[in-house]
Amino acid sequence: MPTNIKEWNVEDEKFWESTGKRIAYRNLWISVPALLWGFAVWGMWGIITVQMLNLGFPFTQAELFTLTAIAGISGATMRIPSSFFIRIAGGRNVIFLTTAMLLAPALGTGIVLQHPDWPLWSFQLMALWSGVGGGNFASSMSNISTFFPKRLQGTALGLNAGLGNFGVTTMQIVIPLVMTVGVLGSFGGESMTLLKDSGWILGKIAAGTPTWIQNAGFAWVFSLVPLAALCWFGMNNLKPISPDAGNPIIAFAKVTWLYTLVFIPSILVLYLYLPAPTGLGLLNMWVAIPLDIILALLVMKLAAFGPMKENVAKQFAIFKNKHTWSLTALYVVTFGSFIGFSMALPLSITVIFGDRHVLDAATGLWMHTKNPNAISALTYAWIGPFVGAAVRPVGGWISDKVGGSIVTQVISLVMVVASVYAGWIMMQAYQSATPEIFFTQFIVTFVVLFAATGIGNGSTFRTVGVIFDRVQAGPVLGWTSAVAAYGAFIAPVVIGQQIKAGTPQFAMYGFATFYAVCLFLNWWFYLRAGSEIKNP
Repeated sequence: MPTNIKEWNVEDEKFWESTGKRIAYRNLWISVPALLWGFAVWGMWGIITVQMLNLGFPFTQAELFTLTAIAGISGATMRIPSSFFIRIAGGRNVIFLTTAMLLAPALGTGIVLQHPDWPLWSFQLMALWSGVGGGNFASSMSNISTFFPKRLQGTALGLNAGLGNFGVTTMQIVIPLVMTVGVLGSFGGESMTLLKDSGWILGKIAAGTPTWIQNAGFAWVFSLVPLAALCWFGMNNLKPISPDAGNPIIAFAKVTWLYTLVFIPSILVLYLYLPAPTGLGLLNMWVAIPLDIILALLVMKLAAFGPMKENVAKQFAIFKNKHTWSLTALYVVTFGSFIGFSMALPLSITVIFGDRHVLDAATGLWMHTKNPNAISALTYAWIGPFVGAAVRPVGGWISDKVGGSIVTQVISLVMVVASVYAGWIMMQAYQSATPEIFFTQFIVTFVVLFAATGIGNGSTFRTVGVIFDRVQAGPVLGWTSAVAAYGAFIAPVVIGQQIKAGTPQFAMYGFATFYAVCLFLNWWFYLRAGSEIKNP
């Protein structure tokens, strides 16, 4: 089979059964582990920060929350150019290169974690760099959408995204395990002593245990090399989708050029947003995010040259379609919540359930002291993302059968109710000397939220495939996933700020309000009697 496929018509049943099906599924099953590793590298700071706290790294809780937030905004910003990579550079070329790029943040993170005395900015730089893994989702989804007929879009994209999202769970299981084993000898550096009890899925890791936190980065290196090779030798470029990709060297140059340029607005916005000494602290989050998106788009548009400039201009046509914007909001509900809660949950569990919370009658202030019955975040934080990823293909399959928008409507309602209840539980726990008694309700409610996000992801994919043609569906999927990925930035910041203020419930009530607005939006555009597009 040639690397560059010149004929591709999967809407033709005969072509699909004789040729297309085999090629499409081969590309899908290679895409899944590449995406999984991307999510693992992107999301690893959600676990690393918890263990940095347990190891006594000299940073405050607020500073540790910035690491997950930086990884979040970087990954989201990287998705903006990634939305257009497939048409510009070809699926095989893009997936190989972006998978190989993960080696840099994996190695870099392993190195900086060996040096607790290094300044905060060195850790923030690695968190920024890990955003490459987040960017991979947009190009992966755009690529897979081009291989399958419309009738299978929900299922195929649900499989790619759902199984790929297991990277979050994989990371949450693997990292605590490898940190307790000196598997790399002298290359891996010296161990550090755990100052606080930690844990993983099988139980507690006691204080005093030698810990190689640097393995959180090094663990991914050895599998990324053969995985990148598999992408190179097993995937295909579709010439009808990427007619001007050029040879691999040219394709790599395009991707690297746009990725490098888009780092600039991320760094600038973070510098304006983050407080001193890292930044200037001039912008609030709700100004920083739109500014980051606008600057990233401007950089792409202005920096593109030659045939690449024309291709980028063609892809920008999606912004003239109102459904691009409605589906962007709906995808924020699902994937934005999934990745945001995945990033914020480990440290939130540590802070809320790791301490006893007692009101000082004399001062009227809440006092927080070590809880002897503390809940280990690393034992439980993986459950929600696991469920959310596992049900995503189910959501796609159901949506292929009954229609994407009706499924989105149901899960949006569930998320409104679950978010309100989660906020109430968090308030009760954060005002209790025995917060652990509320943990079962807390984790069950978040599992419900994660399950709803997973099913809703599949339904949104299906809706995109119904509304847009093959040329535009890929970029729309990429764009919506890019904006939704800012949830990885928003959720840690909002939840972290509200925990610091003593009002964690307000974060969840705010999310519930947004879900309610999108519930109405979905009904207005796709379900009401007079809607332009009925889905179903």
